[in-house]
Amino acid sequence: MVTYKKAGVDDQKAEALVRFIKERAAKSFQRKMAGDIGFFAGFVPVPTGAGRSFLVGGCDGVGTKILIAKALEKYDTIGIDLVAMNCNDVAVCGATPLLFLDYLAVGKLKIEREKKILEGIIKGCEIAGCALIGGETAQMPDVYSEDDFDLAGFCVGIVDRDKMIGPAKVKEGDILLGIGSNGLHSNGFSLVRKVFFPKRGIKRMLFDYKADLGRSLGEEFLRPTFIYSPLIVDLVKRNLIHAAAHITGGGIPGNLSRILPENMDAEVYTDSWNVPCVFHMIRESGSIKTREMFNVFNMGIGLILSVSSHNKENIKSIARKFGFRVFQIGVICRGKGRVVLIKKPA
Repeated sequence: MVTYKKAGVDDQKAEALVRFIKERAAKSFQRKMAGDIGFFAGFVPVPTGAGRSFLVGGCDGVGTKILIAKALEKYDTIGIDLVAMNCNDVAVCGATPLLFLDYLAVGKLKIEREKKILEGIIKGCEIAGCALIGGETAQMPDVYSEDDFDLAGFCVGIVDRDKMIGPAKVKEGDILLGIGSNGLHSNGFSLVRKVFFPKRGIKRMLFDYKADLGRSLGEEFLRPTFIYSPLIVDLVKRNLIHAAAHITGGGIPGNLSRILPENMDAEVYTDSWNVPCVFHMIRESGSIKTREMFNVFNMGIGLILSVSSHNKENIKSIARKFGFRVFQIGVICRGKGRVVLIKKPA
């Protein structure tokens, strides 16, 4: 049986590091920070906004998905992933993404590769409706080998106080609407590589056509993360959602829990949507437990909204116009801030 930890990713150590950062970073806030570290992005009051508006900032990367792009020498989608990971995190705070910056570190500049990556970033920014205002390309031959590189991104948005969404607005009886993902998005690739690829032959296996998928493994794995921010911004402007969770590392339990009040649970009905084929392939190939799958991957749900039931049909209609599939996947109920994965009650 393969686990994320055996693949080299230790979530418990990561959580311990976040706790350390929370404790130490508080000294830098000087009462300027609104909220706490650990949400999807951070809030800072606009200095001239008299407390009415907040800047919202987030930072993220693409992770080891870049190794799939490198193996296939296909770099035109990971820039979209980079924008999605950041703009989605900012948008689920209720903010409208304004600007984006990228950081590209390389062992040696390869201009055609870098152009493809940047074209993807620009395309992502166009989809998200934010401006690429700059960034950094660092040549670091003593840190990275000649063919290696890494990517990080930074997004800043803005939100009025009355448009903020999150745990404070979640109510008992809210329903949970899941917005379909585009496959793996940009999380869990350390486990995916452990399951599918031996030390040799990764490139050959990525080109293998899989009839169940309707494409090769490489094509499936490089499908870019959906950029949900335009949809979220539209729904926030219409006052249709109470909170939103971007389902990234940590899967549905790890991310949905971030929007829960301490006295509320989220019941997620795992049989209320069709889990895409690629996740079944991963689970069966690695003999991975279902709980582990939900703790690592989005399982076909890239965004979860907490909403009043009377807004359901309106939200579904709007989401379809943006090209997204919507599923009613659960409910908010009294509890202790937990995410409970169960079958839908009869």
